Amino acid sequence: MEILSAATMLFLIMDPLGNLPIYMSVLKTIDPKRRRIVIIRELLFALIILMVFLHSGQVLLDFLKIEQETVSIAGGIILFIIALKMIFPQPGGIMGLPAGEEPFIVPLAVPMIAGPSTMAVLILLSNQGPNKMTEWSIALFAAWLASAIILIMSNTFHRLLGEKGLNAVERLMGMILVMIAIQMLLNGVGTYFQHQLS
Repeated sequence: MEILSAATMLFLIMDPLGNLPIYMSVLKTIDPKRRRIVIIRELLFALIILMVFLHSGQVLLDFLKIEQETVSIAGGIILFIIALKMIFPQPGGIMGLPAGEEPFIVPLAVPMIAGPSTMAVLILLSNQGPNKMTEWSIALFAAWLASAIILIMSNTFHRLLGEKGLNAVERLMGMILVMIAIQMLLNGVGTYFQHQLS
């Protein structure tokens, strides 16, 4: 159940449906045959970066002497801001990125999939359950795979849902993410006060 819960949270943060219009905008000048190759390449870069971050994030926390509750509070705030942008979208999408040439790592791999909020959650997971790294890795891979399928099939999803459908799904994901963000924030604040009182 923890794997499913973590995978769902990571999938919502990666927000592949919300990223669809941005992916299509950035890649619209690229030959359709080349487009799928570029998407797969960028997704693989994102997976490698996130896996490295999941397994070395705790080392970074220890080096910087950052406590678990700090990560929880910071992660909650970042997620809340991202969720608000999903519910009240700005022109140009969440990242406000213009269309450009063929991307390489930035912006499609980082920060669209391997973004700061995803990294914050991975640090939080590795910090809360350092003995569950296999489970977190499976959850990350499952969320990434679901996101990859949606982004690779971007044209199909865009045709099926249309602009209004994509906007509605993104706002629904944003609402769910708001609740997850507030829970993370409350957990962090609760843990902080417990440590202060003990």
